[in-house]
Amino acid sequence: MAQVYDRVALIGLGLIASSLFWAMKRGGLAGEVTGYARSDETRATAREIGLCDRVCDSAAEAVKGADLVVLCVPVGVMGAVAAEIAPHLAPGATVTDVGSVKADVIAQVGPHLPEGAHFIPAHPLAGTEHSGPRSGFAELFDNRWCLLVPVEGTDADAIARLRALWEGAGANVEEMDAEHHDLVLAVTSHAPHLIAYTMVGVADDLRRVTDSEVIKYSAAGFRDFTRIAASDPTMWRDVFLTNKDATLEILGRFTEELFALQRAIRTGDGDHLHAYFTRTRAIRRGIIEAGQDTDAPDFGRGHASHEGLGCPAADCAGASRPRCGAGQFATPGPAGQWGYLAADRRALGRD
Repeated sequence: MAQVYDRVALIGLGLIASSLFWAMKRGGLAGEVTGYARSDETRATAREIGLCDRVCDSAAEAVKGADLVVLCVPVGVMGAVAAEIAPHLAPGATVTDVGSVKADVIAQVGPHLPEGAHFIPAHPLAGTEHSGPRSGFAELFDNRWCLLVPVEGTDADAIARLRALWEGAGANVEEMDAEHHDLVLAVTSHAPHLIAYTMVGVADDLRRVTDSEVIKYSAAGFRDFTRIAASDPTMWRDVFLTNKDATLEILGRFTEELFALQRAIRTGDGDHLHAYFTRTRAIRRGIIEAGQDTDAPDFGRGHASHEGLGCPAADCAGASRPRCGAGQFATPGPAGQWGYLAADRRALGRD
């Protein structure tokens, strides 16, 4: 694939930034990739694993001469980071982000950027519960969606160029306005994460159920809750505080639905429950048919290793991280194999 940008700067070196780096290298999408993270430890790790062609000790150094700057930091600090890098941006540079909230990020970042810079907010709908520079892998965006949220008057060529980068990284790309994006994500991501955090908190508070029982007897539903609730707490704190209105609206609707189901259970209304579950089951099937998940047992996460459990994906073993979904619970083993996190293995009776 043809090179899209001469130099890309990644500000923040967590899961999304590291995955984007490996995807750009896989596709030859950038001539050089620089990176910066505030933590000395993160920068040292990035240098150790070869993440970025050049890891810089300041954001100003990282963005110097870059024709694309990608803000991969929590949404709550986007504005501060934009103010820090603005004086050092190359003329005509494109600035984008990967945050899960868009209206608030636009309000934070836009006012700081110099005239002539192209600001194109973006949101790749991909991730795992893991974080940090070691968590990235080139296949993260394959067949996932990346939403571009350009502000009014954005240069069409700059948008097309950023689209080409994300498509080259494996993503399907669509455009969406900021307010609609934030409402959609409140439904598909933000509220589910808050519910997951809450359910795990309920289990923790229910002292009649011990920690060992939660681990030992976890069924698939609770395992999925614990996986989601393992996500980065700083990132999700900022998401809820910056997408407050949309999240509260969806949580209100969720509460109404929950009360209706509670009433059906109390009154023995099996017809209502069956009809409701039938309708929601169809949505789950639609997700599979759209290629956004797999109908494999345990949603494809039941692979402790490729050799040991016979992964059905022929090209999985050669990937930098499994494409089959094993990576949802996985952490690298000593021989480069991917296995369950220790707690997940205990919960599944594999240890």
